[in-house]
Amino acid sequence: MAKQFPELDDAHRSYIARQHIFFTATAAPTGRVNVSPRSTTALKLLGPNALVYLDRTGSSNETAAHLKLSDRMTIMFCAMDGPPQIMRLYGKGRIIRRGSTEYDALLESAFAGEEPGGARQMVHLDFDLVQTSCGYGVPLHGYEGERPSLDNWAANKSAEELEAYQRQKNQVSIDGFPTGLFEDA
Repeated sequence: MAKQFPELDDAHRSYIARQHIFFTATAAPTGRVNVSPRSTTALKLLGPNALVYLDRTGSSNETAAHLKLSDRMTIMFCAMDGPPQIMRLYGKGRIIRRGSTEYDALLESAFAGEEPGGARQMVHLDFDLVQTSCGYGVPLHGYEGERPSLDNWAANKSAEELEAYQRQKNQVSIDGFPTGLFEDA
């Protein structure tokens, strides 16, 4: 049975700390719905109703494009090992531009000033609903570790090459919506 809560409690925070993956879901008013997997190593809880994650360069930038058009966002965790459970955080998301005062402050306070290669922006979620459910249908998976692929890819690019890639692949969504990545840059 699903249970709903207005904010995260200690048990919820403990559950999130044990997870290795989360999924973001966003949708513009028209076009495709996007669901993206992320490593929890990039996620930081900011309080009982807020979190942020460091978003790294990828093959597209759907989340940013969708959040420019509609701030609706859901983050989902699902236990792949241990006791079954699913948790969804429903709220309003926004992009924090790399190099902005807010980005720099959060990088220092939430991420100890450590910026991974290929960092592109941060995604902030203010949520007003926490929902848990059984997760009985989620298959068991064993965690083997983080993939080095993105780190290796970013390490082999100069700052100029990363920006060129982002300009080519990350400025427009697959539905043609602008992401805002280089606005006012």
